[in-house]
Amino acid sequence: MVRASVATSFLLFFSSSLFSQINDYVYPNTDPSYSNYGGLGLIQSPNARFFDEGTLGFSWSHNEPYLRGSLIAYPFDWFEASFQYTDINNALYSNSKRFSGSQSLKDKGFDVKFRLAQESAYFPQIALGLRDIGGTSLFGSEYLVASKRINNFDFTFGVGWGVLSNNAVKNPVGYLKETYYNRIERDLEGTKGGDFNLNMLFSGDMGIFGGVEIFIPNTKGLRLKLELDATNFEEEGRQPINQESRVNFGLVKPISKNLVTKLSYVRGNTLNFGFSYKLQLGKPKESRKKNDPHLPIENAEIVRKVTAKSDLFLYRAALKNLVDRNITLQYADVNNSELHVAFGQSKYKNYSLAAMRTMQTLDEISPESITRFKVTNMNGIMGMHSISTSRDSFKRNMSRKTPEILLKDSKIEGYKLDTNDFKYQPEALYPAFHYNVEPDIQSQIGGPDGFFFATLRLAFESELMLSKKLSLMTRFSHGVVGDFNDITLASDSVLPHVRTDIVKYLQEGDEFTIDRMQFNSFGNPFKDTYTKMSLGIFERMFAGVGGEILYRPFEKNYAIGFEAWSVQQRDYAQNLQFRDYKTTTGHATFYYQEPNTGILLRLKGGRYLAEDSGVTVGLSRRFKTGFTVGAFFSLTDISKEEFGEGSYDKGFYFLVPIDIISPSYQMRTFTWGLRPVTRDGAAEITHGLPLWGVTDQSNKWSITHNWGEK
Repeated sequence: MVRASVATSFLLFFSSSLFSQINDYVYPNTDPSYSNYGGLGLIQSPNARFFDEGTLGFSWSHNEPYLRGSLIAYPFDWFEASFQYTDINNALYSNSKRFSGSQSLKDKGFDVKFRLAQESAYFPQIALGLRDIGGTSLFGSEYLVASKRINNFDFTFGVGWGVLSNNAVKNPVGYLKETYYNRIERDLEGTKGGDFNLNMLFSGDMGIFGGVEIFIPNTKGLRLKLELDATNFEEEGRQPINQESRVNFGLVKPISKNLVTKLSYVRGNTLNFGFSYKLQLGKPKESRKKNDPHLPIENAEIVRKVTAKSDLFLYRAALKNLVDRNITLQYADVNNSELHVAFGQSKYKNYSLAAMRTMQTLDEISPESITRFKVTNMNGIMGMHSISTSRDSFKRNMSRKTPEILLKDSKIEGYKLDTNDFKYQPEALYPAFHYNVEPDIQSQIGGPDGFFFATLRLAFESELMLSKKLSLMTRFSHGVVGDFNDITLASDSVLPHVRTDIVKYLQEGDEFTIDRMQFNSFGNPFKDTYTKMSLGIFERMFAGVGGEILYRPFEKNYAIGFEAWSVQQRDYAQNLQFRDYKTTTGHATFYYQEPNTGILLRLKGGRYLAEDSGVTVGLSRRFKTGFTVGAFFSLTDISKEEFGEGSYDKGFYFLVPIDIISPSYQMRTFTWGLRPVTRDGAAEITHGLPLWGVTDQSNKWSITHNWGEK
């Protein structure tokens, strides 16, 4: 009996599944947390931890004299990218007090971290990082760091350069080249910002840092952080900061799985506090499937008896029941026991799901004589793609929940509309009108007049479909409350002011404005070739006429587009008046989408609004949820001095589908982007419904990459 008890205890102790369950109970919410610099780390120091790909986080900390807000994204589980905006309270905005007034110094920074090796049972996780790699490099540093989790202790040890050079030892990189022993001094006064300071990397003294994060049992995620800080406060920022101790300690307390607060004591003399919030946007959730399921047909058996009498009855039943489910039947035909339906929809951003919901409805209303379904997705007059499969395969795999087998049994191909393919062509009612009313917040961040200015506006968006080919997009807005009139700094650009007069547009357009009034005509003259012609007010600053042509082969991962626009600058009040400036702008664009990761490369070359010429390079990644994170930069034939602050155009953006946070399916997307500095160089026209987005459904990857996902 004793031996049995000992054996049982031994097995239970070494049972990984039981240990995991106990560990989850004793140490819930052991996700890594953010440091004061935005990325994941201890208190001041980085660590080698990463969140899952598709995570988007925000971190804020108050560590005198710094207030720092950070936006952190994880395009991959081995790559962390963060953008920081720091308010530096112990320095003025510029050396000229007359220019700065009482405005404190603001600094923008960009950090990256790469995982070099994953953690294993015996080896730590290792990462390489670069902090504040562009511009003034007030917080510029590089580091190599390792982290190892042992029970409820997460140990970190690293070496750093630049600002992370305290606790210094001789730089081993200097053995390769002596110039690395000395770090080039930062040009804090002369720099325009925006340049990558590659000649400074891994140079100068090398500092040592480390620490531990201790997860406290049965406290719902509370943890203690201890660290040896390598921050060189004599070099950081613009003014030296007093440091009485290199040992920092603090507490981190999760309020929920995503919201975390922190309180620390740093430098031996400063209380530091902050919070962070993260969202996992890269993984599909099942909640929408439960809240917005397929709506079964009532009395389906009776409906099938009626539709068996004639094809016309079947067409009419499909028309009614699909529109009841937010799907519009445009054409239909029965041929050799196959029911072919062409439809349009604006609810499901998952195109395979839209096709499955259409087939479910057709299956419930179709007589037994129908043995195959073919559904064609339309966008206006343009055919996007067709999916055809046997009815038996569809029913079998839907009941077994094996969509991957249905994908193998289905034929997916591009489609160019030929109305002769359809016997049933219901008359569409035009004009058709759709509208939406929503709040709109416009903001201006940074500048000597103040850190943050904003206005709340009420926006009215509409689309008037005059025919299947022609539509009118409008957007009107009216200011409700704001403080843009407090901005006084004028543009210093030597280029045509195609963007830098933004303050005048914000101030004089504080009441009713016409934000867009754009006529569009789409076409599909050849298979895989799409066109758009547009006329009217494209955006806040420009109106005109122009168009696009896009060649996008259905089976391929590349596309080629051309666009040209003749535009005139609008009046600051954004009504129907115009300024004198006119120009012609146009580009050729090459797209390539890597099918395994969803990474999209865009290479765009041509002439920009300020009549400079050059190229824009963009990289983005789209996840199965539709969440997209991207970045870009542009280089043109103007000099850095002509461009001004920032040196060249660059920025990043996020596209967040509304249905990630909605209980029901929606196609609408929230878009947020940031250019660290608004300048006139490399400025592009902004127009509604660009062809790349309109034709997203005309590419096989867009249909299959999230097949079966809800």
